[in-house]
Amino acid sequence: MSQPLAPAVTADIALHCDDEHGRPMAFIATFCYDVADPYAVQVTFHVPAGDIPWVVSRSLLVRGLGEPCGDGDIRLRPGLDEDGRAVVRMDFHSPEGRLQVEVRTGELLGFLGRTWIAVRPGEESVDIDDFLTGLLA
Repeated sequence: MSQPLAPAVTADIALHCDDEHGRPMAFIATFCYDVADPYAVQVTFHVPAGDIPWVVSRSLLVRGLGEPCGDGDIRLRPGLDEDGRAVVRMDFHSPEGRLQVEVRTGELLGFLGRTWIAVRPGEESVDIDDFLTGLLA
């Protein structure tokens, strides 16, 4: 069953972390969900060195709202920030280093809710012919 065409769902969300000196800082990341790739969310970190894109499974983001999950390059776990607000801690690993950030649960849940309107969980599908055409192009 093919998905109806819908615009991408995007949200600019503040991520919180400590800088290399242990001082709190925040920066913006753009979360983008495209119905053409219904299992994935692209997260683009906007940092002074330039934009850094990551691809995260939508289902991993959902699981991370309520339980520790992930292995390898991306790990998530729910928690509370120093002010007692609900957050999801996201831990990104790459050969270049590691980034640990917190995102407020309400902001992440708001974004995910909009993705669920675009494509309901469990109703994701990929057009294999289009996928193969793009892969072989």
